[in-house]
Amino acid sequence: MPPKVIEEFDTVRITEFGIKFKNEETAQAFGCVGKLEGESEVTALIKKCEGVEKKRKSKVTKMIITLSAHVKLSAQRRIFGIKTDGLKPGVYKYGADSIGEDFTLTAVGVDEFEDEEKLIAFSNCSANTGLKLSIENGVEEVAEIELEFTALVDEKRGIYYEAYLSELADEEKDEFVSEWKTKFTPGLALAIPVETP
Repeated sequence: MPPKVIEEFDTVRITEFGIKFKNEETAQAFGCVGKLEGESEVTALIKKCEGVEKKRKSKVTKMIITLSAHVKLSAQRRIFGIKTDGLKPGVYKYGADSIGEDFTLTAVGVDEFEDEEKLIAFSNCSANTGLKLSIENGVEEVAEIELEFTALVDEKRGIYYEAYLSELADEEKDEFVSEWKTKFTPGLALAIPVETP
């Protein structure tokens, strides 16, 4: 029996965020995300005839992703380049020499109406803004930090990937889901898997 084809998916909740830094094999926990927003940036290819636009094609060049989250300190330090090099134990520095690491971000989107899940991944990301802080005394809820990053085109010309669990073949589903969450690469999404050297 062929896998089910999802025709409607309302993402009610997003969870299980993981972050895999460049040149590392395994993702680590990212933290707890309250909100994710993404917007594509495009360039237009235009054909004019006698000064009148006749044809137009838009190509996606990148996505700007904004998160509101409680980010784990280990991930936050690497995203923004916060380091302890040359400092006393327990002291960290963020400043003019701070350079963040590139990363892949994965998560699970949940449709609670249909009891369905989808895997998502942004494969080639880097911080778009500097560290933001928000501290307020006397509040009843701890403030989330805001993180804006750029998702760029990867080596397979992808920016954003998604996979619906109900559409995956049963015989490979568990292994595929585990690989996606912990070791995502663009090659994982290919119909014919590509072995990495």
